[in-house]
Amino acid sequence: MQGIRMKFAVTVLLMLITAGVMQNAYINGYVMDLKGNDLQPSAPDLQASAPIEKICEEVRKRAIQYSIPAKDAEIHTIWKATPGYNGREVDIQASCSRMKKIGMFKEEQLVFKAVKPGTHLSDLPPSPVYRGNPDKPMVSLLINVAWGNEYLPGMLETLEKNHVKATFFFEGRWVKENPKLAKMIAEAGHEIGNHSYTHPDMKTLSTESARVQMEQTNSVIKAVTGRTAAWFAPPSGSFSQNTVLIASGLGMRTALWSVDTIDWQNPAPERLIQRVMTKVHPGAMILMHPTKASAEALDQLIEQIKSQKLSLGTLTQLMDESRIGEPQ
Repeated sequence: MQGIRMKFAVTVLLMLITAGVMQNAYINGYVMDLKGNDLQPSAPDLQASAPIEKICEEVRKRAIQYSIPAKDAEIHTIWKATPGYNGREVDIQASCSRMKKIGMFKEEQLVFKAVKPGTHLSDLPPSPVYRGNPDKPMVSLLINVAWGNEYLPGMLETLEKNHVKATFFFEGRWVKENPKLAKMIAEAGHEIGNHSYTHPDMKTLSTESARVQMEQTNSVIKAVTGRTAAWFAPPSGSFSQNTVLIASGLGMRTALWSVDTIDWQNPAPERLIQRVMTKVHPGAMILMHPTKASAEALDQLIEQIKSQKLSLGTLTQLMDESRIGEPQ
């Protein structure tokens, strides 16, 4: 009887030891035999890929929700040539890879890729530009320069302080008479455009005279600043389709504006700011000159524009199809 009891105790002990070995094997992630050989992945390891698949499934499911279609460039009935704007779609593979590292779906971990428009500004026939794409939260300051030298240094200082680049349109005669100021503006990183040579009414000029106005200005801008103008701003906004065609033949698009400061009337700075802020919009092209009113209002105007969640850039940046935050 005592022998039977001893044999039973040994059997129970062996069973307990075996159970302990198997438990340790599962804890380590594998099923082992009694000799310690790996047999197969344990249940927890087999299930480890399940959350990853669920995360990717969630990314695929939500991809449509976060996608935005691209906008094609067009000739608008009122605003004429309007640039396109990139759409976006979820990069499913890159998003899954990022979320694998944290083991869960998180909206802020989504990775996007750009969707290009089917029609670009360069595909459109020559037509004036009055605004950027209305879906792009950016505006551009267009500063026409033919006089007002005393206000330019202060305006440049304000732009630099606020990390803003504007587009300055130079009258050719002014550049010839003020090469140091013209060079200072260009060296500050601002975009340089063509504003004719002697500020004539472009609409009344012959084809040859209009071409000479633009060509002479391009030549002096190139000689003084080293820049090639990509934009032409007709003085006083007076132009004809022939003006647009001549500018296009010289490699320039014709730029007008959608918001006018009317700063040449010398309004009080607060009045100028109010005028702009009641009309500003995504894609706005804001016309200015180097006047006392604009110089005094500029700092606060920039601050208020930014408070509307609008960034400021050059005219070329405004026309760019990239979404804010994408490389230009």
